[in-house]
Amino acid sequence: MKIFLRQLSDPSHQTTICKTSTVVMNVVLGKANIFIKFPRRAAAVVEAKRLWSGRYRFPNAIGVIDCTHVRIPKFQEFGDEYINRKGYLSINVQATSNAQEVFTSVDCQWPGSVHDSRIFKNSNIYNILRNSTEECVLLGDDGYPISPWMMTPWRNSATQEQQNYNNIFCRERVIIERCFGQLKSRFPILQYKIRNKLDKIPSMIIACVVLHNIAKHLNDEDFDYSNEEANFEINGENNNLTSNMIHQLGQQKREIATQLLFNNHSRFQKYKS
Repeated sequence: MKIFLRQLSDPSHQTTICKTSTVVMNVVLGKANIFIKFPRRAAAVVEAKRLWSGRYRFPNAIGVIDCTHVRIPKFQEFGDEYINRKGYLSINVQATSNAQEVFTSVDCQWPGSVHDSRIFKNSNIYNILRNSTEECVLLGDDGYPISPWMMTPWRNSATQEQQNYNNIFCRERVIIERCFGQLKSRFPILQYKIRNKLDKIPSMIIACVVLHNIAKHLNDEDFDYSNEEANFEINGENNNLTSNMIHQLGQQKREIATQLLFNNHSRFQKYKS
């Protein structure tokens, strides 16, 4: 375990993973389903919403979502699909986290050039949320299309209600960026370039996420780190229920959330005065 942790925490020790490290990594990966769990069942969704409402204000939220890039070396057998919008080679890693800043899902199979919204649309959590009978949402930046299960900020917050919504939204969505920052600070190999075979890199990333969640479970001290990435690209991809219907339902839900948050804010201000 010491050898494996040293490889994850010290980028200068990135030699080819030895057999011992591979065994340890596989043991850690075997715990992934225990320590990385997205709320699927009704009881789990209710608990996730309870945790969120206990700390934050956004209604029916069960978590936040975003992507972060992990640098990789050049592989001769692959083309430019791994070059991201910032011009370097990477894997685009999607993750969600809950109110306790614990990762609840991770998807690290996509080249750096793939847009965040496409990764989400093809992910397991997309299908879970779309088929869920529970009232719940994720918070994502405006690189994601709005839907009944994905709330995004108002692009042009013209009213006081929309400005209030965006202020609350941004304060709460930043949780995922903080989680990425803590993860990369805890395991610096994710900040630098993972020098390994491409088919091994996703396993290393998932192992880091598992160990991060275990550290959270054990109340290990968090690392302060300001995540440098924020994706504000716009992409028009949507689902086939008809994209217009999904978009309209998402807008309706955002309108309701906007008014609810503003009403609560107004009552609080009145109480203070």
